[in-house]
Amino acid sequence: MKKIAYLLLLLSAFNSISKTFSDELVDAANDRTQNNVRYDGAYHRLAYPNGDVPANIGVCTDVVIRSYRVLGIDLQQLVHEDMRDNFSSYPSKRIWGLTKPDSNIDHRRVPNLQTFFKRHGTVLPITNNAETYKAGDIVTWMLPGNLPHIGIVVNTLAADNKTPLIVHNIGAGPQREDVLFRYKITGHYRYEPVEL
Repeated sequence: MKKIAYLLLLLSAFNSISKTFSDELVDAANDRTQNNVRYDGAYHRLAYPNGDVPANIGVCTDVVIRSYRVLGIDLQQLVHEDMRDNFSSYPSKRIWGLTKPDSNIDHRRVPNLQTFFKRHGTVLPITNNAETYKAGDIVTWMLPGNLPHIGIVVNTLAADNKTPLIVHNIGAGPQREDVLFRYKITGHYRYEPVEL
């Protein structure tokens, strides 16, 4: 009996060691679906760094931000510092008429995250082939009414047994759904920081 318990402990330790960054990001994203979150994109003053809106509210970007934060990656700080040093590379002036970064909201805007992932991650091809999208990838869309949206590809497949599901928040809190090809895809990224 002790040998079996020891072997199970070793197997558990091996599985946790052998997980990739993508595996851990997917686990964090899937865990988001267990949280009761009301869709609310209101502006809030946030602590900095590691600031967050109240846990019971959020939008699509908060799913991504909170998933990365579980892995010790603070997109609030990373986006803010990159915008501070490279403001003209971001769409904040063009879209929102801003003249400087705002650590309270910049990381919660899809176009800013797209710019950050283009600058610091890997830009992947946008295709109609489900196999192109791997667990841990970040996808952005343009919803009807020109509303940008973002989500994380996870390791569960849709009913067609080939299209990966997406964890996102489109209004009903974090959900795992078959939405990859439901809207126009505007970006496909992988962001795995070299230094953790």
